[in-house]
Amino acid sequence: MSQDPVSPQDAAGDANPSANPAEGEQAQAQNGEAGNAAPLTLEQQLQQAEAKASEHHDAWLRAKAETENMRKRALLDVASAHKYAVEGMASELLPVRDSLEATLAAEKVDLDTLRSGVELTLKQLVAAFDKVQIKPINPQGEKFDPHRHQAISMLPSEQEANTVLTVLQVGYQLHERVVRPALVTVSKGPDKA
Repeated sequence: MSQDPVSPQDAAGDANPSANPAEGEQAQAQNGEAGNAAPLTLEQQLQQAEAKASEHHDAWLRAKAETENMRKRALLDVASAHKYAVEGMASELLPVRDSLEATLAAEKVDLDTLRSGVELTLKQLVAAFDKVQIKPINPQGEKFDPHRHQAISMLPSEQEANTVLTVLQVGYQLHERVVRPALVTVSKGPDKA
């Protein structure tokens, strides 16, 4: 293989912009554009800068207004959610109220009829609680849990210490949150005397 001799001008081609034809064309095009257009005066440059600044300011104002509108919509949604959060529960409790009113409206009711009406009303209430995930807390015989139970007293008992002896009032929880703790009496353990 024979190599063509390289002239000193070709060797220093990087220093000469016309050595690379593509670079030379770009440089000529840029010089030609600059040569054809008159250089911008300071006043023209200022007007262009002011126009760009005005565009950016308008875009910023639109973005700010959109953000403010989104914030207001979110606040309205939250307020509406708070205001109507119990709507589902209310619709479940209306039949319970209807049953109670029907029982009270009856002129002559014997004890058995009254009892069956109250049992039916209680079933409706339990079904309504189940639909909205309100579950009873009835810890009879369980270990005392201060997060779910409220101890009224401690009594000596044959059962292990801190065991729930009696449930005085059933508690309730909504999903995993305690709405009302169960009122209980708790074992102290066997009396040592």
